[in-house]
Amino acid sequence: MAAPGIAPRILCIGIPVRDLTFRVETVPARGSKANASHLAEICGGNALNAAIAIARLGGRVAFAGPMGDAQETSSGFILDRMTSENIDTSHIVRIPDASTPVSAIIIDAAGERTLTIYRDPALWTVELPDADRLLADCRAVLVESRCAAFCTDLCTEARRRGIAVVVGVDRAMSLQDGLLATASHLLFASDQLQETAGIPDDGAALKRLAALTPAFLAATRGPYGTIWLNETGALEQTPAFPVQAVDTLGAGDVFHGAFTLRFAEGGGVRQALRFAAAAAALKCTRHGGGLAAPQRVEVEELLSMSPAATLERAPRL
Repeated sequence: MAAPGIAPRILCIGIPVRDLTFRVETVPARGSKANASHLAEICGGNALNAAIAIARLGGRVAFAGPMGDAQETSSGFILDRMTSENIDTSHIVRIPDASTPVSAIIIDAAGERTLTIYRDPALWTVELPDADRLLADCRAVLVESRCAAFCTDLCTEARRRGIAVVVGVDRAMSLQDGLLATASHLLFASDQLQETAGIPDDGAALKRLAALTPAFLAATRGPYGTIWLNETGALEQTPAFPVQAVDTLGAGDVFHGAFTLRFAEGGGVRQALRFAAAAAALKCTRHGGGLAAPQRVEVEELLSMSPAATLERAPRL
């Protein structure tokens, strides 16, 4: 456990991505062309976006996972950016002759994104460093759900040591996925929750999964807030902050990072969910994916503008 006054250390596990983002008025139809009004080259990936958010919100963050060959351009670009964000990169494993993922992202006038990505299959052959090294002084682990193949054993060891394991789920999970049983907290996006459970209703899907995992379960629903199961198994909802969204890229990742940090600081799940909602809302008001994650003072200011009752307890469903 961190000493009083020392920010908690959080380990993020994932696969970084080099993002090329294009802003357009509307997404072009199949087989057509469109001129972009803006181009940006940024670093991304679920866990890396979350790591940036954690660092900006005051946490100490280390990153573990595979990247491409040491000689390739994309990995060098991402590592430089991670260093500038005060993220510990000493646990990243370079895979010889492999490519770091690259994505092309189209962001329309409403802030919604459409993307395509290439991930080198060789990246999944990674072997993470020793658990003692990774988990030393660690208060929480945040992992991308797609990384189960190379991090489930580490997450199991983290839980054995009493360390929270938060899984950010942005694609459907197999009901036999090891992270489903290992995680202490599973944060789904609504579509992926329903697909995982095989039920087209968020509340019913959460309750079905609750029979399969002891983890805390929640699903984010964009402007409609977050639905989750409390300690008695009842459904509750944490509302979203109303904002004018210009770019939703990375918003869910920022939510996951903010939730994990606030929980690791000792906040309960209600407080952590509200903190995360504020951070994600602020991110949506600016372009830049995870690099548009807010600073702690911005989140605290937005929270201070909300009624105290809303912060203390979200309405039950």
